[in-house]
Amino acid sequence: KGQNRGERGRGRGGWQGGRQSISEEMPKYITVSTFAQARAAEISAMLKAVAQKSSNSLVFQTLPRHMRRRAMSHNIKRLPRRLQEIAKKEKKEQSKTKCRKARRRHINLVAEFNRRQRKNIWLETHIWHAKRFHMVKKWGYSLGDSPTEKSYRACYRAMTKHCLLQDLSYYCCLELTGQESELLKQLARICSIDTGLTFEEACCLSGRFEGSLNLYRADCYPEGMLGPVTFIWKPRDGSEKRQLWIWMHPALKQDILRELKAIFQCSEPEEIYIPEPVTTSIQEEKQIDVVLSLGKKRRKEDKEGEKAVPVKKIIGDGTRDPFQSYSWISQTTGIVISDKTMEILRYRLIGPLSHSVLTETLKAASLQTEMVDSETELNNWWVENCKDSEKVSLHQRQSAIFELLEGISSPSEMLPGTILGLTVGDPRVNLPKKKTKAMPDFEKYQDNDKVRQLYLEGVPVDCAHSFIWDQDICKNVTENKISEQDLNHMRAQLLIPGSHLDLGPCESKIPILLVQQPGKMAGEDRPGWGSGWDIYLPKGWGMAFWIPFIYRGVRVGGLQEALKHSEYQRIPHTPNDFPDCQAGKKYSYLLDLSFRRPPAKRANYVKLGTLSPFICPWGQLTKNWEGRMKASGEFVHPSSPHPECCTTEGHSFCEPKAEVVKEASPETGEVEETMGITSSESVLKTDGVKGTQDFDERGETMTSDFIVLRSEKLLMQIAAWCYPTAGKDRRVRLISRLGQKEMTKDVFLPILMSYPRALVWVNLSLLRKGNPELHAMICIPTEDDLLHLGKDKLFCGPQEPRHQDIFKHKVQKLKEEKKKKKKKDNMKALESDPLNVPDRETTEEHEDLILGLWSDSLPDVTSHCSRTLLGYVTRGDFSLAVGCGEALGFVSLTGLLYMLHNQPADKKGLVLLRTPASLQYRFARLTIEV
Repeated sequence: KGQNRGERGRGRGGWQGGRQSISEEMPKYITVSTFAQARAAEISAMLKAVAQKSSNSLVFQTLPRHMRRRAMSHNIKRLPRRLQEIAKKEKKEQSKTKCRKARRRHINLVAEFNRRQRKNIWLETHIWHAKRFHMVKKWGYSLGDSPTEKSYRACYRAMTKHCLLQDLSYYCCLELTGQESELLKQLARICSIDTGLTFEEACCLSGRFEGSLNLYRADCYPEGMLGPVTFIWKPRDGSEKRQLWIWMHPALKQDILRELKAIFQCSEPEEIYIPEPVTTSIQEEKQIDVVLSLGKKRRKEDKEGEKAVPVKKIIGDGTRDPFQSYSWISQTTGIVISDKTMEILRYRLIGPLSHSVLTETLKAASLQTEMVDSETELNNWWVENCKDSEKVSLHQRQSAIFELLEGISSPSEMLPGTILGLTVGDPRVNLPKKKTKAMPDFEKYQDNDKVRQLYLEGVPVDCAHSFIWDQDICKNVTENKISEQDLNHMRAQLLIPGSHLDLGPCESKIPILLVQQPGKMAGEDRPGWGSGWDIYLPKGWGMAFWIPFIYRGVRVGGLQEALKHSEYQRIPHTPNDFPDCQAGKKYSYLLDLSFRRPPAKRANYVKLGTLSPFICPWGQLTKNWEGRMKASGEFVHPSSPHPECCTTEGHSFCEPKAEVVKEASPETGEVEETMGITSSESVLKTDGVKGTQDFDERGETMTSDFIVLRSEKLLMQIAAWCYPTAGKDRRVRLISRLGQKEMTKDVFLPILMSYPRALVWVNLSLLRKGNPELHAMICIPTEDDLLHLGKDKLFCGPQEPRHQDIFKHKVQKLKEEKKKKKKKDNMKALESDPLNVPDRETTEEHEDLILGLWSDSLPDVTSHCSRTLLGYVTRGDFSLAVGCGEALGFVSLTGLLYMLHNQPADKKGLVLLRTPASLQYRFARLTIEV
């Protein structure tokens, strides 16, 4: 009976084995040495597990509940004697954190904020943003990404109807000083007139307008893209030397600075620039000691007492290394390159009512001819300039033009890039009692001839002058700023609370620079949308201007709003949409967000026919199109090497290998032969842990050997060919009006020969419903698709047939091997039974396999699916400006010309869009705006 009960295993602690199982498991004899080694390993592992703490609990928390006492947490003697020694080791020093009241003291707050911004630079508006925005750490800065409140549509309305404010102080400024001829001679090497403006443009060289251009490595155009920049020349003042500001995105700064130092042959000077607001390391340690001592019981314990140096607030780029130079000089030409990053603040107002916000917030500075106090340096530079009648006259003209801005309905009505210099008073004095919305008064300037003159002629050259170019004046303005505490104390002494505070000659005078932003200039729809003004300020005055702008009813945007601003203008966003520069290459490799989902909810991209869902393989795309053209022998209707496998009717370049891949059996082992055009330069694997694609190994191969076409002449020619036709001979009239040529072989074949591997920036608008996403595929429709669309206007688009997952059996095999390995490790000791060599080789062979992702070298990306791939989408969403889905991206120049040449006259520019996680194609209209 006992044996039967043991075999049945009844009862909670019953014997499960029985006599028969014992005879099978128990060996007849054992080797003592092997048995002892195995048991010794188990005993040592057990002792190690017992000695090691398995949790973060303290000693008194491990006691049974009936033995615990409340005082054990701070009184060791309440513990049992056997545990007191252990508790003494665990007991840490008393925390030196002070109470909240002490922590919130100004001196302690400043010291804490200075410590926290050593790694990532804080803007002067950081604390204001941190309370209202989602903060992100990018490019060495801590920046506001998007508001915490729901404001997506509100920000769009502000950009369209009122005013949106952005802090662009994280943009980097490089100042070049030297002879004008020497500057222009070397700068001409890193830009090209083929792409638009250059540094030699007459209107920009005078200092009247701001210019924008793309920089390239010296003498490397059209290759070696560095990135887009804007530049401002200081107006001529009779001196032989000229000053030039070049503004760029922080992701582009190092590459551009390195190139500028190379072409001007600048070396580091012997004198090292040390920023004034940043204290030395010895002083900083003393200040921290003083701050820590403030929290103690007795103030007299502070040894320095009243002599203690107060902690200074970091102004500007406080993370600069004091022993690193930020100015370089050329020994041959005398040209000096200075890094002005964070020395000049930059705000941007976007919207039609930017004029009203500016004129209500800022008031021109009053003239002052006498010093208030001879001991202070407050406004001494302004007093000296007011004694000069020419400068007084210039200031009055600038003030008059600034007041006329209120009579202009939108910044887009000004000439693009207009620059206006001005000296204003302290904007904190003009704060309204409560938040208001700045509105224009057009009736006041309805019949004003000066406003009409400003429309037609713009701002004169001499009015572009500003004292902000003078470093000594900016330093004086920053150091002699009236503190908020003193200003509030003056307000408290007013006889009538809330009345206007008149500081008189004690009011600070701040030099600023206003630069008009033209908004949307390319294309025919919404001209001037997104226009506004950029305000350049000396450092230290950030919040003094920020809060008055807020009180005029502006809405504040972050990085996401800046992204949408450029998206609605249909212009490339820096650095995301510049795949041919180094910063753009890093941004093309994104984390796989789908790996946050459980495995059962992830899309199988192999079955969906998506080779590269998280990266755009631009290099392979252009290379495959070049190979297709060379293999065809002729551009129009080439002969197919495998006509029997052609699956897309009407295509001259067939897709023979796409069907073979889908029909290949996983057990045949012939997958490598059916991969299509592969190359050692196009290897793309996925990281099994993070779901990312390694940039370090493949960055050069996936994004090299191609360029982005930026020649304005060629882009205008191609844009005319893409223009949609709706009537008879409309295209002929349009092309003749634009002065372009008809699309013939003699015209486009030289373009292909000159740019065999080029990308073109395009705009896509969906014809029907649909919402384009990041990395969506832009494909060429077949003749049947276009015929179906002509017959049925509600036809959304074809569907991609489902592909076969040729890696599924490998992933399952890898999972089984891991399970077996884990089971072996649990059953046997590591010393007695090491892992077999064949298992290791098999594990290493499939370590990069991930279910649903293409885990081998990429085949021909253009012919993998039933529709020929043309390019990829870099940004896409539902557009509030147009009311339909819009996308921006790049397409292959070769593929685009091939498609336009073969499409019917009434279907020019029609393409198909397919998101990475869908099989549905949707029709879209492709246009190029120049």
